[in-house]
Amino acid sequence: MAAFRPAHRALADAVRARRTRPRPRQGRLLTAPAERHRPTPDHESVRRLRAHAQALAGGAREASAAAVVRRVFAIQAQDTTAADLGIRVRGRDITARAIRTAYEDERSIVRNWYMRGTLHIIPSDDARWVSQLLSPRILAATSRRYRQLGLGDDLLRRADRLIRRALATHGPLTRAELTERLTSLGIPPDGQAPFHLIRHAALTGILCHGPQRTGEATYVLLDDWLPSTGRIRWEGDSALAELARRYLAACAPATLEDFAAWSGLPITWARKSWKMLAESGVITEYGALTMLTGRVELPRSSDTPDVRMLPAYDTYLIGYRTREASVPTLHQARVWPGGGVIRPTVIADGLAMATWTRGPGSRSIQVDTFEPVTHQIERGIDREREAVVGFLRATTGSP
Repeated sequence: MAAFRPAHRALADAVRARRTRPRPRQGRLLTAPAERHRPTPDHESVRRLRAHAQALAGGAREASAAAVVRRVFAIQAQDTTAADLGIRVRGRDITARAIRTAYEDERSIVRNWYMRGTLHIIPSDDARWVSQLLSPRILAATSRRYRQLGLGDDLLRRADRLIRRALATHGPLTRAELTERLTSLGIPPDGQAPFHLIRHAALTGILCHGPQRTGEATYVLLDDWLPSTGRIRWEGDSALAELARRYLAACAPATLEDFAAWSGLPITWARKSWKMLAESGVITEYGALTMLTGRVELPRSSDTPDVRMLPAYDTYLIGYRTREASVPTLHQARVWPGGGVIRPTVIADGLAMATWTRGPGSRSIQVDTFEPVTHQIERGIDREREAVVGFLRATTGSP
């Protein structure tokens, strides 16, 4: 992380300067006149840079779960097993036990509702400022649903107080255990109301996901699980610019529209964040896309394809508005079949080659290639299949 400190200082200075200088004339964000109107790079170059940034190509792998999450900043986590596989695929011999250690003993990573109001794993040090930036918009966007469920402001406040007391006295608690307690407020145990009340408590900074209990998620008080270290690291415009910088560090080359789609923030906010980054010299143009300054050089290629087995809903597949760079157009429907499903996918040097499914238990994996593949890619798939099966067996405790 030390390598990013000059960029942090430049960014902070730029944000402070914006508060005092006259408002500049609106126009297209530029870094240098010589770089204007360059054509968009080819898909291969974009893909190689993105996959390497995500620790998914060029031999890039991190040594620990915490290092993986620091590098990619946010792992999609609606499904716990898929989230763990998303960490595994970017790591070097990271075991299921090591991931649990990062969650529960080190508490270096945390799972909660962040980007687009969906579950993600992010570095624990970033939990508060990211939530403070994103949660007000998520809560506002959910207000209509609250009304449809009969969850008025008074009931939301009472539920927050009840959840706080229950976790302080009896936590960690599962969703079912919290739901049982919420019935004392007249909340029916079935339906979506209990989920939305628990999520509301998370978005207002009361709780986060805690340790697993026999494979089931529990909730804990955020301030107990991740004690505050004082002032929030970034706030306001600084937090917006920092989130955009983290996104580019993990996903560039990308556009501000990609950032808006990934974060769930309005396009006007994305433009504002790009402007702040440009003013601080943190970003540079890469054709019609944007990179962090100093990261434009393509990673070194290898004669051996780097094959990885991505889980369902992997960040690499959902971090952008368009898909052509990572998945051939002809085969996109096999990865995104509809209904919000994103299938587990095999990539080689960042390019999707196949989808995969688990057989009964954790003993077998079926790989369905889009087209015939080379022997090198076949060997890479076999190695990854063996690694995934071993990981899943350890996760489930099966022999």
